[in-house]
Amino acid sequence: MQITFLGTSSGVPTRSRNVSSVALRLPQRSDIWLFDCGEGTQHQFLRSDLRPSQITKIFITHMHGDHIFGLMGLLASCGLAGDPQPIQMFGPPELKDYLKSCQRYSKTRFAFPIEIFTVEPGKVFEDKEFKVFCLPLKHRVQAYGYRIEEKDRPGRFDISKAKEMEIPPGPIYADLKKGKTVTLADGRIINGQEFCSEAEVGRKFVYCTDTVFCDNAIELSHDADVLIHEATFAHQDAEMAFERLHSTSTMAAQVALGAGVKHLILTHFSPRYNPGNAVTFKDLLKEAQAIFPNTSMAKDFLVHEIPRRRSPKPKKVEQPSKKVVKKSQAVEK
Repeated sequence: MQITFLGTSSGVPTRSRNVSSVALRLPQRSDIWLFDCGEGTQHQFLRSDLRPSQITKIFITHMHGDHIFGLMGLLASCGLAGDPQPIQMFGPPELKDYLKSCQRYSKTRFAFPIEIFTVEPGKVFEDKEFKVFCLPLKHRVQAYGYRIEEKDRPGRFDISKAKEMEIPPGPIYADLKKGKTVTLADGRIINGQEFCSEAEVGRKFVYCTDTVFCDNAIELSHDADVLIHEATFAHQDAEMAFERLHSTSTMAAQVALGAGVKHLILTHFSPRYNPGNAVTFKDLLKEAQAIFPNTSMAKDFLVHEIPRRRSPKPKKVEQPSKKVVKKSQAVEK
């Protein structure tokens, strides 16, 4: 699970930062899930190692231009670039009307199927490997944060160990693979967890922008491996943040701290903090780290890998000996 930042500026692009877009790459299935699509996102793809033809899902947080103005250009290009996959899109109710209007007035036809889903609080998608949830945030227009949960993967079953212990194959193997405890015909009690490697704990990724500090952001981010949270303003500009319903660096850090996340990555920075100003991006990072030390700052084309976690193995339980006394020898005559 790999994150690539394609745009980290708020409102307008700058020479070094494009407007909002984040790509989540799922290597195990060669899919890319895109979060927001500001103007110029397709150009950012060309400057990255990502391929637009691998996009299968697009999640839109809200309908402000710096988060959606790149949609039509990207979708139109996908239809001309090789063999695009069907794309599912998730977002506020206005998303469907917006795309239809763009198609109608630009006379654009997509060469691949597009499904558009209007999101509501709660679960918005699930398949065999992932679940996606959303909750409303607090912004000037209807805005949502998204949470992606990778499902846990069971550990690998050690068949050679089972054969060595003369455990008969069949339905018993299936139960042992699930970590169940089974009783064999010869009386042995076998703990399936002793035959499986450590399970892989599913990773959790959360994307919250645009919003001022709110409880839903904390709820959505609970125990996340990575939280991407907007930090439009410095702490000294908190009054402006409340007026415009955006977050400061310290608000983002408070969300991360309250939610118990593993790693916070700040994004969506106001150009007012570009190098040369009295307060710069480095100052925003220091403010956040004072509250939540494991904070880093996004920049365009930053790639961040979310590592896998292993669940702790249970303590080993001694197994009865393989040698079993036959009933004829155990019963006195």
